[in-house]
Amino acid sequence: MESGVIMFNLELVAFAVYLLLVLAVGVYFFVKGNKSEGGDKDYFLGGRKMGGWVAALSAGASDMSAWVLMGLPGSIYLAGMGQVWISVGLLIGTICAWVFVAPRLRRLSIRANDSITIPQFLTNRFQSKNPALQVICAIIFVVVYCVYAASSIYACGSLFNTVFDMEPMIAMIGATVIIILYTFLGGFNAVCWTDFFQGMLMLAALMAAPIVALFVMNGADFVPAGEVVTSANYYNPLSSGKLDWASISDILSGLGWGLGYFGMPHILVRYMSVKSEKEMKKSRVIGIGWIVVILFMASVVGLVGHQYLGDSLVADGNQSLVFVFMVRSVFPALISGILLSAILAASMSTADSQLLASSSAFASDVYKPVFRKNASNKEMLWAGRIIVIVIAVVALFIAVNPNCAGIMALVECAWAAFGAAFGPAIILSLFWKRFTYKGAIA
Repeated sequence: MESGVIMFNLELVAFAVYLLLVLAVGVYFFVKGNKSEGGDKDYFLGGRKMGGWVAALSAGASDMSAWVLMGLPGSIYLAGMGQVWISVGLLIGTICAWVFVAPRLRRLSIRANDSITIPQFLTNRFQSKNPALQVICAIIFVVVYCVYAASSIYACGSLFNTVFDMEPMIAMIGATVIIILYTFLGGFNAVCWTDFFQGMLMLAALMAAPIVALFVMNGADFVPAGEVVTSANYYNPLSSGKLDWASISDILSGLGWGLGYFGMPHILVRYMSVKSEKEMKKSRVIGIGWIVVILFMASVVGLVGHQYLGDSLVADGNQSLVFVFMVRSVFPALISGILLSAILAASMSTADSQLLASSSAFASDVYKPVFRKNASNKEMLWAGRIIVIVIAVVALFIAVNPNCAGIMALVECAWAAFGAAFGPAIILSLFWKRFTYKGAIA
């Protein structure tokens, strides 16, 4: 009983320190921002001064939400290698986005009247003064980001409920407040720098957990937490064991995830924020390398977790917690608390990016052109900050709803919506000269 209390307290200390550091970054950039005259460009795009490392890891961390530590390992733990096609699709999509979209989008967004949001870029690309496209884009942003941010808030609730036995609703409210605070205070710079550190933490956690678990499993006295039940095709990338329609369907749906990268506004703005062509080349290498390791190790967590934990999580439908249970089992309390903060990091790094992207779209593309054409920079900043609160609160209501289908279902809906809405428009605007304003609206 006493050891359980000590473990609880040490994990709580690790989480508290992590949250304080995150808030400290927000406060730092809030104070720094008040001393500068950068205005909305600094708040929403960091003044286009992001270095290669920060831009790359921020893009990766804002992309890889809690599902890479919970949803993906859980799917592989439960169903086997047939689920790895999602990782393959995401890897291909990441490479294509960094190689073909990122450098061209950065250059053209500067030429397009120094656009700081995706709706602005699309409108300026056609040299149109009609605000219709900006307004449509901003509406899509606000609606879809409510769903997307809800997945991150839901993950925080699951994490705190499992580790600290906290009521999920209380945990979700707390996570929402923290995310709002440092996004509200520091803007793009705070979001990118916290994403940078959170990306490093996610990488360390995913590499450490399965490696240490394998060492533990090699011990003579190791016994799995549950019976290890392995289906005939568990280690076969073809889910049915042969190349039939069931396997082809899984492969195509997994690879299809990669198409979404071309339409994710919170990732695309990272490309726009890089300060130079030289830093863009560095970002490309770092960003692709980080994603390769993250996706590979997330898959390994699922496979190792299957052997380490057996089917102990299947009966209760807790497969998404395979990483949590494995970390708490193989590491001392303080270290497990630090590594489990990676889930919090993944959730918050995605949520903050989404809130900032939607607030920038509302302030720059709806509030100013439609309601207040003469709005000052300061007024724009406050309009963006208010919409951060609104979206976060709506996302919280979605996450706490008893009918919420969970992390993976929410991410699937948001990913598909953004990929379908913005992916074709971005690609055509970058590579097809005959693409028109009306075509973009359609």
